[in-house]
Amino acid sequence: MIIADTDVLIDFLAGKEPSASIVGRELDRGNLRTTAVSRFELLSGAQTAKQERVIRDLLGSVPAFSVDDAAGDEAASVRRKLESAGEPIGLADCLIAGVALVARAPLLTRNVRHFSRVPGLEVIEPA
Repeated sequence: MIIADTDVLIDFLAGKEPSASIVGRELDRGNLRTTAVSRFELLSGAQTAKQERVIRDLLGSVPAFSVDDAAGDEAASVRRKLESAGEPIGLADCLIAGVALVARAPLLTRNVRHFSRVPGLEVIEPA
């Protein structure tokens, strides 16, 4: 199982490689998941009804992990650690990292600069 970050899902929708091929392959295999945070980011970025329909179609095929108590606790821990080290990554990214850590799944993202700071998080960069 692989958790897709918002940026690679956007790439998939735009046909941007190499993310589009990787997301498509993992989607076909049934291995792709995302988070409720990425779901929010994608849907809130839709600027037209057509874009929203396309996003909802994709999200209908990609199960999303919720930010439950365990993920919220893990995200809070990530945020505290990174902020105390002077390397914050932002609330949404902390939540995504918390979900991935609790799920014990790698995160597919182009945002390696942020997510590589999270201790214990396996990050996969599309290549």
